[in-house]
Amino acid sequence: MERTGTGSRLIIVCGLPGSGKTTLAKLLETRLRAVRFSPDEWMDALSLNLWEEEMRGKIEALQWKFAQELLALGLTVIIEWGTWGRTERDALRLGARALGAAVELHYVSAPADVLFDRIQRRGLENPPIERDAVSRWFEIFQAPTPDEIALFDKPLIAAPLPLEN
Repeated sequence: MERTGTGSRLIIVCGLPGSGKTTLAKLLETRLRAVRFSPDEWMDALSLNLWEEEMRGKIEALQWKFAQELLALGLTVIIEWGTWGRTERDALRLGARALGAAVELHYVSAPADVLFDRIQRRGLENPPIERDAVSRWFEIFQAPTPDEIALFDKPLIAAPLPLEN
């Protein structure tokens, strides 16, 4: 990996399933020559159940360990975990800042019907996700507020980027 010339940088891609996180993260990965961490991809590669929260937590902890090592080397890292809660985003931001890294946040969202349609079209989940689950996610998810967004650095590549519908 080459350095971006801007110093180390953590990019957090935040949003619900089907919101376009992976599409955006892959685009940023290519344009910025970054290292992208996605627990879904690791779990799929290891033939693990995507809904096994304990294993997901272990994989995210391992990815964060590697991410910190890469940030310490001056590289750009993308975390594509969804980061549904403010405390999770705060921990990542503060951890990266402690390493001297810039930190940016990209929040992607879409209406519940759009999320459900995208999830159904991609057909990756087994068993399939039901519409009620998407509605419950909206109740749980803590969208970044303007005050929270102000704590992050200006993105190197400004959104919105063209995401698939």
